[in-house]
Amino acid sequence: MAAQVHHCDICIVGSGAVGKAAALGFAQAGLRVALLCRSTAPTPVSASWDVRVFALNHVANKLLSSLKVWDALDLTRVAPVTEMQVKGGNAASDGQIGFDAYGARTDELAWIVEDRNLNHALDTAMKFAQHLALVAGQAKQLQWHDDSASILLEDGSSIRASLVVGADGSQSWVRGQCDIGLDYRSYGHQGVVTNFECEKPHHGVAHQWFVEELGIIALLPLPGHRVSLVWSAPDALAATLMREPLSALVARLEEYCLDKLGHLTPVLPEEIKAFPLTLMRPHSMIAPRVALIGDAAHVVHPLAGHGMNLGFGDVASLLELVKNREDHRDCGDARVLERYRRARKEEVLLMQMTTDGLAHLFGSTLAPLRLARNVGLNLLNRLPVIKNKLISHAMGSK
Repeated sequence: MAAQVHHCDICIVGSGAVGKAAALGFAQAGLRVALLCRSTAPTPVSASWDVRVFALNHVANKLLSSLKVWDALDLTRVAPVTEMQVKGGNAASDGQIGFDAYGARTDELAWIVEDRNLNHALDTAMKFAQHLALVAGQAKQLQWHDDSASILLEDGSSIRASLVVGADGSQSWVRGQCDIGLDYRSYGHQGVVTNFECEKPHHGVAHQWFVEELGIIALLPLPGHRVSLVWSAPDALAATLMREPLSALVARLEEYCLDKLGHLTPVLPEEIKAFPLTLMRPHSMIAPRVALIGDAAHVVHPLAGHGMNLGFGDVASLLELVKNREDHRDCGDARVLERYRRARKEEVLLMQMTTDGLAHLFGSTLAPLRLARNVGLNLLNRLPVIKNKLISHAMGSK
C-alpha cells in the first residue's frame, strides 16, 4: 500500500498561537493549508487563571480581529492596559516614566490575554475554516523539489506543499532542517510567572521595576482585582523564588507594590512557573520554499512583552505578501519570500536591539550608568512628543 501524501499550498509546522493564526489566515484566503502538530486535540477550557499571559498590541488585535478570533476570546478574561508605569528601582531618587492611553490617543495601550484563552479561541475558529486540515504526526525529514517541498513523517506519510512555514518555536525543527545558522546567548535569567489577587484596584495600570540585583519585576493587570507577575530574575534568585512558599514571594513584591496595589494574595489554585530567557538571532528568516515565523525566527527578552506581537507581525506580513503575489508566482516563490525577509528585517532587528540594550542598561550596577539611566528616564518623561512616539511604536502604530 502506497504511503499517504497530503497535497496543499502551505504546510505550517507548529501548533502554538502564531502557527494557528497563520494557518487560519491562509485558509481564509482560499489556500489549501495543512497544520502539522503533535496532537489535534483542542485546548481545554479551565476556570483557573493561566499563569502564562501575553501583552498583545494593536498589530495583534488587528490581525486576530481580521481572522474573526478576537471576538471568539472570552473577553471577560481579557484586561485592557490603559497606563504603564516604569521605574528604575524603588528609591525616591530612581528614574521613572509613565505612558498612558490618552497621551497615545487610543483607548488601550495593549490587552493582557491568557495563553489558554487565546489558543481556545483559535481552535474554535479553525473548526469553521475550509481548506484547513489538521495533521497529527512527527516530522522526520524535509525534502526539496523544483516546485515544492515535502515533509516526511514518522508514520511513512508525507505533506507536499509550495511553502513550508516554520512556526515550531525556539528549538525549531524546520530551521534545523534548513541548516540556518543561529546566534544564541543566555541572559542568565529565568522568567518567573504567577498570579495574585490585589487588595486595591489596579485601574488597568501595568507596573514595571528595574532592580539591578533582582532583575525586572512586572505586574500586569488582569480582570477584576488580579495581577499577573512576570519576574525576569537571575538564575540563582529564580531558583530561590521557585523553592520558597508563595508567601515569601508576596513579601518580596509588596516592598515595591504595597502602596499601589495593597496586599497580594496568591490566586487559587496556587501555581508558579519559570522559563529560561535567551536572545536568539537566526541568520535568516527564509530558505528555499521555507519561511520562519514567531520564535522560530527570533527570540527576544520579554521585558517589553513583544515576543508574541513580533510573531503576529510575521503572520500579518507573510499573509499580505502571499495574497498579493503576482499570478505567475506560487506561495513559496523565491521573490515572495525575499519580500517577506525585507519586510520584517527592520522591525525584528530594532526590537532585538532595543530589548537587549535595555536589559543590559538596567542590569548594570555601575554608578555612572545608573545615574545616566535615572536622569534619562526622568528627562524622557518630560518630553511628551518623543515619549508618545515610543509608545506608538510599541503599540504597533505606524
